[in-house]
Amino acid sequence: MLQSIFFALAAYFLGSIPFGKLVATGVANINITQRGSGNIGATNVARELGVKWGVFTLLLDMLKGFVPVAVFAHYGSETGGNDLAVFAVGLSALLGHQFSIFLKFRGGKGVATAVGGYLVISLPACLFGILVFVLTVYKWDFISLGSILSAAAMPGLLALFGESPITVIGSAVVAVLICLKHAGNIERLLRGKERKWRRRQHQTSKSSSLSSSSSE
Repeated sequence: MLQSIFFALAAYFLGSIPFGKLVATGVANINITQRGSGNIGATNVARELGVKWGVFTLLLDMLKGFVPVAVFAHYGSETGGNDLAVFAVGLSALLGHQFSIFLKFRGGKGVATAVGGYLVISLPACLFGILVFVLTVYKWDFISLGSILSAAAMPGLLALFGESPITVIGSAVVAVLICLKHAGNIERLLRGKERKWRRRQHQTSKSSSLSSSSSE
């Protein structure tokens, strides 16, 4: 019991590290919380600093979920840790990212951190969830919609691949938290005001080209 509490607290503090803000500050000396959408996640970093740094932030945010769950899953198997304890550790990492102690309990949407945890819990289900995300973004060009639908698909995918009821219910809780963090995106999607990904990237590339031409 004490070990589970310790791991959950450690996962929360790890999840709270605002990698997106640190990357933006270190690379471009900007406060990412005051640029673009104001979000510390990989999408906003990619839009403001470029895809390379967005991917880098994505990997760091995934590690916030992957590392504590992987370590506890291994350690817990030796100390009697159960699925509920593993879920508690993963949820703590997610809550750390979404409500960071270093950002006055504000934070990101939590998708990448959740993916990191799911990679440990069920690789096949996670890969299918990523496929849902990729196909959704490819079809409709909305990162937010892909994130929402992939999170919502995870309970069914985990059940399909034989995970325990506790894990399935836990993933439903995660999906609700992610959807709540996307409330603004959902509202904009319904109003037809949500920004598209590839259109934004094209505009950014075009602006960069124009800037380069004007400086020559």
